[in-house]
Amino acid sequence: MNTLNQQYEEKVRPCIDLIDSLRSLGVEKDLALPAIAVIGDQSSGKSSVLEALSGVALPRGSGIVTRCPLELKMKRRKEGQEWYGKISYEGCEEEIEDPADVEKMIREAQVKLAGGGVGISEKLISLEIASPDVPDLTLIDLPGITRVAVKGQPENIGDQIKRLIQKFITKQETISLVVVPSNVDIATTEALKMAQEVDPGGDRTLGILTKPDLVDKGTEESVVEIVRNEVIHLKKGYMIVKCRGQKEITERVSLSEAIEREKAFFSDHVHFKILYDEGHATVPKLAENLTLELLQHIKRSLPQLEAQIKKKLSETQAELDKYGSGPPADAAERLGFLIDRVAAFTQDAIRLTTGEEIKFGGKLNIFAILREQFADWKDTIDYSGITFNQKIEREVTYEQKYRGRELPGFINYKTFEDMVKEQIKYLEGPALLKLKEVADIVTKELVKLAQSSLVGFPNLIRTAQMKIEAIRKEKETAAESMLRTQIKMEMIVYTQDSTYSKKLGKRKREDEQGCVGSPFGTPVKTSTSLTLSSDSGATLREMIKHLKSYYKIAGQRLADQIPLVFRYQLLQESAVQLQREMLQMFQDKTKTESLLQEDSGIGTKRIHLQNRLKRLSRARILLTDFSMNTYNFNQGLRFGLIMGRDTTTAIQIKQTKKKKNVKF
Repeated sequence: MNTLNQQYEEKVRPCIDLIDSLRSLGVEKDLALPAIAVIGDQSSGKSSVLEALSGVALPRGSGIVTRCPLELKMKRRKEGQEWYGKISYEGCEEEIEDPADVEKMIREAQVKLAGGGVGISEKLISLEIASPDVPDLTLIDLPGITRVAVKGQPENIGDQIKRLIQKFITKQETISLVVVPSNVDIATTEALKMAQEVDPGGDRTLGILTKPDLVDKGTEESVVEIVRNEVIHLKKGYMIVKCRGQKEITERVSLSEAIEREKAFFSDHVHFKILYDEGHATVPKLAENLTLELLQHIKRSLPQLEAQIKKKLSETQAELDKYGSGPPADAAERLGFLIDRVAAFTQDAIRLTTGEEIKFGGKLNIFAILREQFADWKDTIDYSGITFNQKIEREVTYEQKYRGRELPGFINYKTFEDMVKEQIKYLEGPALLKLKEVADIVTKELVKLAQSSLVGFPNLIRTAQMKIEAIRKEKETAAESMLRTQIKMEMIVYTQDSTYSKKLGKRKREDEQGCVGSPFGTPVKTSTSLTLSSDSGATLREMIKHLKSYYKIAGQRLADQIPLVFRYQLLQESAVQLQREMLQMFQDKTKTESLLQEDSGIGTKRIHLQNRLKRLSRARILLTDFSMNTYNFNQGLRFGLIMGRDTTTAIQIKQTKKKKNVKF
């Protein structure tokens, strides 16, 4: 069993079990799980590091070897179980019988995805390995960063690779292993620069120096300073490793033997021995350090992971609610499903038009919109009253136009009546315009309700929309007839005597207080604005009192009655008729299947959402169980320490925790 696996068994088992369970549920389709990405400049030795950590032989060589992101999913099997491998990419899936075939099959997959040249592809290759000798872990190998395109590569190959790398290392759940050859200037390393850009605090970045055997003599101390974090500081620091070289691969040196040779190299090296003694060198030490770092990273990620799952669950459920459960297979049940769906829609339509909260159509509120329209209609009436009096003030031919046989100073009722009728008739045009505006709003909101309530059934939505449009025309015509009748009725000058007397008395009291004005507050400047005789002026002032009093009454009636006409015909009657006509559709059984026809792909989308909901629900249960087990473990440990039960064991655990800096 390799060292990395031992470290996982001893320290990370509970967390890895959790992440492995989440991964087996397929939660990676919905959110990112903690992983390790290896990045570095071209030919930096990153694939060798990945190979040394995982124990799996990967493609190696000069130039761009990793041409596609390679996700290596390792799952530890019980002792005695056989090795298992599977490679999948772009819908293809193939089992691997012999571990020796892994490298060849990865190269073949890269050719299929990235072509036969030297280009790259963002398409992911997933390699799953199950064996008693591997840990439960996900490692991601990414293409090496290059600056100059070679023959057969696009000119922007460098930018393509950088975008691909950023896609992975930007995720907060990914630990970046930045691989740098020991024989290059680390300050010029593009990989380290990219890691610092997405992780400026270095919380999830670990520097790895490779190829120490290629360091020029006399520069060894510079390498020691880098590994000791004295040159370019990283919060997680650096490690140095010596992986198998091409010669060792050719000689078929095993990974276990390569680790022994690496240990001898560092322990016997004049300059690098100190790094070995300090625990900064060799693959096993890297594995140990990486194990602890990953454990802490997983622990930090769990609260955010739980929050993400909760949010995704809510979003998925809301989206699934829009699509519903879908029509059943049984014919009788399908008719019942359709009736229930249409009934729910029409009931919501009635709720919408009566101002009640709808159940299935979202948060539509038609009265919030209509209230503004009705207020605007009231403003139109008020403004009409103002212009009415201004018109009288400007009318210098008042006596000639409106006086009959009466002497100056007398108020002719016929004159008063004609003036009222003329002004009321003027309101008919604005009322008809307002009718059309309100009808447009009601139609638009009902159509929106149909689209949200009947989502996924285009024929049903189109049928509902056609009925809404037809009913709109019918009810708009009826409303127009009622509106015109209301205007005609209002041209019959009438109100209760007591009502009129109160209004007129109020106006006269205002006049006595010096508040002579138009029906809605604009002062009447009769002494300056008119060129009439004093008797005519007195007559006009008296006429304005009566007009102002009556128009206030008539205007208030119209301000209420016209919106009531709209509400009755365009809202109440429209919704009731829509319900009646939609339910009448079921008399024709031949149309049932057509109405139940769903959008193309809607069934697939529903299944996708249902599967996601199941995954996330199970994932949430796993996280809850993990949190409870961790809490119980901590409580048991504290209880044992306090009560003296298993004190020796508890102290040993505590000491191990302190020594290894592991957070339970």
